[in-house]
Amino acid sequence: MGWLKNMATKVMKLLNIRPAPDKTINIIEPLSFQGNVLKNRIWYRGDPSELDQFFKQSARDLVSQSRFWSAVPSDKLNIRKIHSGIPAMIAERLGDIIVADIEGIDVGSDELNTLFEEISDDNNFNKVIGEAIVETLVTGDGAFKITVDTDVTPYPIIDYYGGERVEYTVKRGRIQEIIFYTNYAKENRNYTLQETFGKGYIKYMLYDDSGKEVAINTVEETSELKDTTFDGNFIMAVPMMFFKSQKFDGRGKSIFDSKSDSFDALDETISQWVDAIRAGRVQKYIPKELLPINPSTGEVLEPNPFDNQFISRKTVLSENAIDKMDVVQAEVNYSAFVETYASNLDMCLQGIISPATLGIDLKKTDNAEAQREKEKTTLYTRGKIIDVLTEVIPEVVSIALQVNDLLHSKAPGEYEATINFGEYASPSFDTVVDTVGKAKMNGIMSIEQCVEEMYGDTWTDEEKAEEVQRIKEQSGMTTLDEPGINGQDDDITNELNNVGE
Repeated sequence: MGWLKNMATKVMKLLNIRPAPDKTINIIEPLSFQGNVLKNRIWYRGDPSELDQFFKQSARDLVSQSRFWSAVPSDKLNIRKIHSGIPAMIAERLGDIIVADIEGIDVGSDELNTLFEEISDDNNFNKVIGEAIVETLVTGDGAFKITVDTDVTPYPIIDYYGGERVEYTVKRGRIQEIIFYTNYAKENRNYTLQETFGKGYIKYMLYDDSGKEVAINTVEETSELKDTTFDGNFIMAVPMMFFKSQKFDGRGKSIFDSKSDSFDALDETISQWVDAIRAGRVQKYIPKELLPINPSTGEVLEPNPFDNQFISRKTVLSENAIDKMDVVQAEVNYSAFVETYASNLDMCLQGIISPATLGIDLKKTDNAEAQREKEKTTLYTRGKIIDVLTEVIPEVVSIALQVNDLLHSKAPGEYEATINFGEYASPSFDTVVDTVGKAKMNGIMSIEQCVEEMYGDTWTDEEKAEEVQRIKEQSGMTTLDEPGINGQDDDITNELNNVGE
């Protein structure tokens, strides 16, 4: 083995292999966290004019400048940019689906449930949850804020702030403070209120548009705010995050973060499609002598791309020539645009939501099972969101009840709340009958369980018990009392009474 080692050493000396030096690679992020949240919010707002302005002003690198919404045509009036509206539909449909599935919130006792129902009705809590879901999906994260204002309502006030209006103070992975920002405008100047919510305290600071701290009473809306301490080792705020960002440490990830280029490509396809349809309109080639004129002035009417489009051509001067109007229409390849649109739409929805959830490409020939198969992606996303909500919402409820205790000069109690969600895209009744029937025929499900699977929460326990009893009677599985014959029982009873006398 020694000679082999020496041979390897000689080969290395002959090749003169040197290790690669470490090289520093500088990568500049195109957007900060605030800029990224603004981009996602612009996508959600869905205004083509805002999209055009934002991407043109934020495009500083070659990749950004090559995007459709960043493109600057040579003739600014010669291109029509259309937005699909898909981003807003994705976020709002997910929020609607989850809020519609909320079956109820239980705090443990009838008295506490009644109290929280009053707080919930005063805050329209289900609406707040729906808005919070959409805000978190769009901005990446956010936080519930529970405050008190007895001039407005005798109950705690529950608000939700999106990611661009929230910051966190974190120590060893634990949130110590949640900071909320609110903007105010006064006399052509902008002010920002900073509310710091910590364990047992709330602090207020007001800053002007240059970042300098000013007196809290500079703005009328904040003039009555004072730093506050309260009993209890808890924060009057609860953060919420569905997906973790790999780009910004400690912050959430929006569902739009990895789909911006797909949305851009979809909008480009739609815009090109419409532009091709407009360009493919009937073209009229008219000799100069036949051009349409204004009957009042005799001037030739200006053509426009909608109701008076034509192209002027010279008069033919050859012998026997006839001046006439020629009509030509270009052929638009609609099938290619449809296929491109479908592919780009798939890229926008992949991993987030099923097309069937948005009512897209839901064929009438599909049966219930096929439709549920198409909803699987929606179910995965919904499940991830619900896992977070089952932890966050009970904490919000508990803190709201603790704040209510403080509002009534009581020591904050300990509360345990739970939130229940129903099923989404549940099987049809026919499918349940078929599945339960097969299980019963194979002897692997009892009659009681069959009735439970069939009717679930739609029937009461008494109704289920009666149905089980009827099924057993009709199947001959119960023993009935043998009836008397023609009043024979009454005769026997009378004879026994006479004997006793």
